[in-house]
Amino acid sequence: MSTPATPSLDRIAQFEKMAAADPSNEMAHFSLGTAYLNAGRAAEAAVAFERCVAVNREMSKAWQLGGDAMIKAGWEDRAVKFLEEGYVIASSKGDRMPQTAMEQLLESIGRKAPKIESANQEAAEAIRVSGGFVCRQSGRPGTKMDSPPFRGNVGEWIQANISKETFSAWIGQGTKVINELRLDFSRDKDVETYDSHMREYLGIDDAVMQSLK
Repeated sequence: MSTPATPSLDRIAQFEKMAAADPSNEMAHFSLGTAYLNAGRAAEAAVAFERCVAVNREMSKAWQLGGDAMIKAGWEDRAVKFLEEGYVIASSKGDRMPQTAMEQLLESIGRKAPKIESANQEAAEAIRVSGGFVCRQSGRPGTKMDSPPFRGNVGEWIQANISKETFSAWIGQGTKVINELRLDFSRDKDVETYDSHMREYLGIDDAVMQSLK
């Protein structure tokens, strides 16, 4: 059975075909890179993430995973340059979780992240201290959702931690995922693919999922 941790070869082949058919499809490159990385094919994953950010430089998660793949492939010099650039981009967007992850990846190979003055982070900290709502994923002040976006522990976590603005942005991105990956929600594996992209976009990592069980 295919799982997110051990993607099947046919799933990888599907993403390879999509990326080759439309090189401008950043989600195809991102999904292919993620599948390669989960399958332990770090060098191929690194190349896929490079292609992803060449199409869309704003995908902070792709910079993070690409840097991780390069380190695992033994390409440390290449990883440093990639992660430093991604770190600056993530900081400029207020994408705190990928930014922090990239800082940790740089530290794992004896490097330090670039020093950046972030007005967004300073404003968010001021709001946080005052008791206002700050989105855990973006690090920016935002609007707290009135109710969970869907039932269950994950929906409740999203309401408690993710701003309405960030979740609305995911809805747009999620529609793109559905269309570009041709997902069919009558198939369990397609539902899992969608959920996986949602968790990545909102910063719901394995530690969060474990805490919700």
